[in-house]
Amino acid sequence: MTERSEADAQRPDAGGQRLTTRETAERLGVKPETVYAYVSRGQLSSSRAPGGRGSTFDAAEVDALARRNGRREPSSAPGEPAVRTGITLISDDRYYFRGVDATELAAHYSYEEVAEWLWTGELRPDIRFTAPEQAVVAARRAVGALPVHCGSTDRLRVAVVAAATADPLRFDLSRDAVLGGARSLIPTLVAALPTVGGEAGRLSASESLARQLWPKLTTRQPDEPSLTVLDTALALLIDHDLAASTLAARVAASARAHPYAVVSAGLGVLEGPLHGAASGLAHRMLAEVLERGGATPVVADHLRAGRRVPGLGHRLYTGEDPRARTLFGLLARIPQAGPALAAARDVVATTARDTPLHANVDLALAVLSVASGMPAEAGETIFAISRTAGWIAHALEEYGERPLRMRPSGHYTGPQPPQPLPYP
Repeated sequence: MTERSEADAQRPDAGGQRLTTRETAERLGVKPETVYAYVSRGQLSSSRAPGGRGSTFDAAEVDALARRNGRREPSSAPGEPAVRTGITLISDDRYYFRGVDATELAAHYSYEEVAEWLWTGELRPDIRFTAPEQAVVAARRAVGALPVHCGSTDRLRVAVVAAATADPLRFDLSRDAVLGGARSLIPTLVAALPTVGGEAGRLSASESLARQLWPKLTTRQPDEPSLTVLDTALALLIDHDLAASTLAARVAASARAHPYAVVSAGLGVLEGPLHGAASGLAHRMLAEVLERGGATPVVADHLRAGRRVPGLGHRLYTGEDPRARTLFGLLARIPQAGPALAAARDVVATTARDTPLHANVDLALAVLSVASGMPAEAGETIFAISRTAGWIAHALEEYGERPLRMRPSGHYTGPQPPQPLPYP
């Protein structure tokens, strides 16, 4: 039995939530010995667990002590807040969803199946997400009113707001309500995007999300290997621990924002060039490499201008991004992806002469978009649609935590008071 399940077993039916000594220490950000020092000083009360197997502590009392002491979530490193999560683990150049290798999940199951696994810990074979007609109509009307120069992330942000207005029960934060809304929101976002090259035939709701998304990205007809790459990319990108957009989503959920607002918060951060939009930079670079016949002059131009070479390196991996490695393996089976894949490998090899950087998922998305005749922003669209499921997973987790716990204290560096009253 794990420590968490031991603690559950030790909680009396009539009482509040009970924590083990280890859980109490983690919540207070101290060592276990300090917990017992608090008990001896009368600052914390404890109860003996059944069978004499350690002590348990009242969670509300522990949280009150944490607030009095000015402590919040324990820090993993100076300046980096640590958030307890059971969703994604990144370790030794691999990453796991609920303890299962994420690349293996993506290789064997569809995006919808992996999303459901991440939300519930249960596998539902052949599950399909469906969009309510009312939400689709509202989202398409709102997206259609945007200026023609708007990008896909602009459209998705507007579509989320429109879908929220079509859901009067969006403030219900119960688990079943949030899950039901998530299963309808994601296909609504896809349906709200305009079809590239004009209207296409209406796809059946029984089609996979990848097949529904494909005509929103390119005019080319999809073959099964290409759809497999897109579906795998969606599954791989669902979550990646506390990335910037995910942290924003959790902050919104901590304030008990409804799921649509949580997704809006994530989308607002995603558009940055160092996050979801990074694949667009890699797309333009690969297109230029193909146009100029080699990576050397293109890489040289980036370095001369003081710019980073897009699609290379990742702060969480010392080697190749496992998401890139998986997608490159699938892209190698598609003949029309050959030139773009060779261009990507040329970029990696050229840059490696001086700096040992490896390919990341943005470069792999760029190969997919260039090879499939997609626009530069296609990778960002794939990223946003996919990551919506991850934001929902983190919202579900955060709704179970103490409200407003993600409220750091500012370190004031301004003039010390009292200062004189300013005058014109």
